[in-house]
Amino acid sequence: MRSALFVCVHNAGRSQMAAGFLRELSGGDVEVRSAGSMPAEQINPVAVEAMRERGIDITAERPKVLTTEAVQASDVVITMGCGDACPIFPGKRYEDWALADPAGQGIEAVRPIRDEIESRVRALLAEFDVQPVA
Repeated sequence: MRSALFVCVHNAGRSQMAAGFLRELSGGDVEVRSAGSMPAEQINPVAVEAMRERGIDITAERPKVLTTEAVQASDVVITMGCGDACPIFPGKRYEDWALADPAGQGIEAVRPIRDEIESRVRALLAEFDVQPVA
């Protein structure tokens, strides 16, 4: 089974939305992790609302701290604005998705971020040769 780790600073917005899309669209065919270099207390409620509009519920998720084990256990590590906080291991595939930070933004500003994340997750699924679930 392929696996992906999404990392952003607070693990409260971008990485949680990406993990939600990958979990939902892969239908369980991809192992999904998310973490933050400095996890927040809770997930951004606007990110939760934006995902709910797409029929994906991320309310049960909690921000998690980035661990070396999570990086080592993942086929691809996708960072989103965490800079040098993500450990680098030789032979690991890394991608950096330059996405605006939804923190402090209203739903109108978060929707395009969410839509860009969905597009990138769909491209990742194609790379993994996994058909998205409807």
